[in-house]
Amino acid sequence: MKLKAAFHALAFARRERIGCTAAAVRCCFSIVECIFHENMIKMNADSAFAVKLELPEDPVLANRLRRLQTKMPLNNECPSSSSSGEDQGSDAESSSGRCDSMTSNSDLDCSRKSSTNEGSSKHCTPSSSPPRVITLDEVMESAQDLSNLSLAHEIIVNHKLRLEPGSLPEGSLWKMVRDNVHKAFWDILESELNDDPPEYQQAIRLLEEIREILLSFLNPGANRMRTQIMEVLDMDLIRQQVENDAVDIHGLASYIITTMEKLCAPIREEEIKKLRGNTDNIVHMFREIFRVLDLMKVDYLNFSIEMLRPVLQRQSVEYERATFQKILDKTPSALDHTTAWIKSSVEELLSTMNAPNEPSGPVKEQPLVPSPFLVLNAAFLSILTWDHSKNPLPETLMTDEASLRELQWQLQRCQAVNEVLLIVSSTVGGPIQGLSSLSERLKRMTSVLLDGMHRPDYQLDESLKSVGAQICCEINKSLTERNFAPLTPALQATLTGQICSITQPDNPIRMLVEDRVNKYFMGLICDPNRKEKLEQVPAGLTAIKPELAVIGAKFVSLVKYNRAVYGPFYADIIRRLMFSQGSSPPAPPPQEATPDSCSNVE
Repeated sequence: MKLKAAFHALAFARRERIGCTAAAVRCCFSIVECIFHENMIKMNADSAFAVKLELPEDPVLANRLRRLQTKMPLNNECPSSSSSGEDQGSDAESSSGRCDSMTSNSDLDCSRKSSTNEGSSKHCTPSSSPPRVITLDEVMESAQDLSNLSLAHEIIVNHKLRLEPGSLPEGSLWKMVRDNVHKAFWDILESELNDDPPEYQQAIRLLEEIREILLSFLNPGANRMRTQIMEVLDMDLIRQQVENDAVDIHGLASYIITTMEKLCAPIREEEIKKLRGNTDNIVHMFREIFRVLDLMKVDYLNFSIEMLRPVLQRQSVEYERATFQKILDKTPSALDHTTAWIKSSVEELLSTMNAPNEPSGPVKEQPLVPSPFLVLNAAFLSILTWDHSKNPLPETLMTDEASLRELQWQLQRCQAVNEVLLIVSSTVGGPIQGLSSLSERLKRMTSVLLDGMHRPDYQLDESLKSVGAQICCEINKSLTERNFAPLTPALQATLTGQICSITQPDNPIRMLVEDRVNKYFMGLICDPNRKEKLEQVPAGLTAIKPELAVIGAKFVSLVKYNRAVYGPFYADIIRRLMFSQGSSPPAPPPQEATPDSCSNVE
């Protein structure tokens, strides 16, 4: 009953067009509340924030949001009257691709020099900010800043970014809600136009909305067309024509279609031609006009992105750093996960460098301290094996979360393929040595069978058994063709068992491959001549050399850009973690260890 009442409220708002966007969203919140209280769906913090970011500044809407905020649990937590526990990072949107753009040549270096003076450090830190209650408005402002930062970052780094018209999954509740709401609105419009005499108020509001959309497509200098649209779609004049029963809806619709034809992208010309053939039913024509206008909005946004990208790229580092600083000013805890990430890197390096010597060796008088760049490089390397289910990603890497996950998945599969090929080579031995075509076929087949191994529901053990069986088949076929004896059943069982054993963390082949992959990526991060290092893979990784080079180029480009943007924040965190006990920072590292020594990867 509540849901039905909410539908009626939304249909009324659509019919009356009372503050079109605000009224519709308020009614949508009624629907959300009704669905929530009827336990029809489960909403999380991400979906709640997605609605908040699109809300207009409206006092009634703000009150509704506050009430809904106290009713809706976030991230499977109990409802709380304070908004300080909200996770501002839930709005970070993922991105793919990497832009090898400009970097700051001395961001981290200069920050280390300036960070020796506590008073001169501009960047806020959690320890230097007094505890305070964060208001809902501040949370929403930070969420908006994070959304803007994520969008700008995606535009900068993803040259293939292109917006597509939104669609809801078939059979989903939200699609049912949208379809029913739209149907109710157009049915009401049709009944009003079929009345005797016809009721044109709703149609006039549609014309007014269409006029505003058309005006939004115009360039600032298109004064002639702007004046023409305002004259033809003059709402006062149209209302007078309605009062005197002299309005020509079909004529106005024809002018709108002609104007759309002048403003649309070439790809939409077929849609415009279809509009001209749908002039019999005025309601259907209006509905199609709005559908094509939505497509034109997407085209306009994509064009704006292409025009904006060069401007953002020139100011990308400064813009992203300044935007993140705004978030940090409003939310002092916005670097907590980043601090924990770097702290774990420091602790791991300290334990490794100061491991106890052999009993006969001399005792170290003073513990060794890793350099700041070694700490940061080791921290970035740990991202390749980051467990997202146990630890949230550092805040400074959230804009690259989608890219990092994709690189992790690709590297995980490449390592598994390489482990399988090493086992095959060591088990079968001489009869298949030097057969590059067979090795490539086994590699391709194993890669296909292990596709999707990162998914939680993936049955890796079963897939590895299938890999073992297929490999035995392919090897026996190759051996038979070259007049060799096929593999014995015992050898096939041994080979399949060794392939299945790579799921064990202490498997020697797995440990060897992971160690050499880590050395390869650490070399790429640290070595200024990494273009050459891309092709220099360690022994035992030759089979996946092309894949490693591609993954390495993307990862190092990501690291370089991230370090250029957030270098001052990292330097301040490292200074506090390593030199907070009164010891002075070490001398600046040599030039070849600086982040700028890594040139762009094409």
